[in-house]
Amino acid sequence: MRPVAVVGAGLAGAEAAYQISRRGVEVRLFEMRPSKRTPVHKTDLFAELVCSNSLRSDSLTNAHGLLKEEMRRLGSLVLSAALESRVPAGQALAVDRDAFSRRVTEKVREARGVTVIEGEVKEIPEGGIVILATGPLTSDALSDSIRRFTGSDYLYFYDAVSPVVEVESIHSEKAFRASRYGKGADDYINCPLNRVEYLRFYEALRSAAAVDLNEIDNALYFEGCLPIEVMAARGVDTLRFGPMKPVGLADPRTGREPYACVQLRQDNLAATLYNLVGFQNQLKWGEQKRILRLIPGLENAEFSRYGMIHRNTYINSPTVLRPTFQTRKRGSLFFAGQISGVEGYTESAASGIIAGINAARLAHGEPTVAPPPTTALGSLCHYISNAEAKSYQPTNVALGLLSPLDPPIANRKARRQALVERALQEMEEFALANIP
Repeated sequence: MRPVAVVGAGLAGAEAAYQISRRGVEVRLFEMRPSKRTPVHKTDLFAELVCSNSLRSDSLTNAHGLLKEEMRRLGSLVLSAALESRVPAGQALAVDRDAFSRRVTEKVREARGVTVIEGEVKEIPEGGIVILATGPLTSDALSDSIRRFTGSDYLYFYDAVSPVVEVESIHSEKAFRASRYGKGADDYINCPLNRVEYLRFYEALRSAAAVDLNEIDNALYFEGCLPIEVMAARGVDTLRFGPMKPVGLADPRTGREPYACVQLRQDNLAATLYNLVGFQNQLKWGEQKRILRLIPGLENAEFSRYGMIHRNTYINSPTVLRPTFQTRKRGSLFFAGQISGVEGYTESAASGIIAGINAARLAHGEPTVAPPPTTALGSLCHYISNAEAKSYQPTNVALGLLSPLDPPIANRKARRQALVERALQEMEEFALANIP
């Protein structure tokens, strides 16, 4: 039995390698870092989180929470590492980035039968079972190889990274701690703005200098992760209905909801760093420092990382992939992670689970499988292989992707509960048949 080749040690690749190892199949895990860097990665660790430290909601009434519970039942390495390194974030599952990546790296390197090979893979390996999990920053050489294989050009969009500030530089008398609607502990630092302060910030943002992306005129931004300056260009109140929405928060100094509010979320276990939630941007660093310091409480903010912009690439998966994440053209070749057409940290890791399970099954001479579309993970498998190809965009998991109930339930709360209960029951059956 030949080892499975997994290219890329991000969330999907690390998860896939771990799942394959659990099923008694050897793995050759290829990672180009540290010999070749990307524009955004800072360490040599596996599963490095770049855009945010949050894996979204942990509530079972939410699609992201449901997906994580399904992943737990499938023995997800990424989820277990996240739970071990989590930091306070209300109902969200947020992690200490370094602790999380170190845990994933250790578990993969310790896994039986996994050999890590450092260096760039420039062509799709021709023989054997292969999982391409190179992420949205796939190298130019391998991108060309994939483009030749798929027979079509890549789709692309620009994704952005939020700034991180040192907590000691936040003006504690102007900011206050609270979670929205009081859910969870007082996990977020909130910087409230009145109307005058908001308009001053808005006008400065509208006239700020952005990084020249060269291809910016043709850029396709992912709607779920728009840069703040792009949101501001859509209207004066767009930010107030987005990352600066004040709903569910009361300024303790006034007892009232502020006109606008910026939330900061803990970014490491030591609680020395906090990131500005939803403040991804493509502004020049000097401009970021000047404009973000207009936010009350951040007048003297010290930034450990500025926001940045980078290109995310992904295949037009409905034309390329089956629900098993195998390619239609070559059954022994899989894609996983953001390059496969899913969006989000959790979704990327989840795709790695399915690709890993199926690569191992293929190695053992068994048929490949996908969870039913009544589950959160199964609905993603169905989406990436059946969505409209002409207008395809990566998607986050959503309850609306799950197969509808039969008979339908009119009450929204009851409907969500029924969808979750059905999903967990069917995922339990799938897990029992597919975990070692």
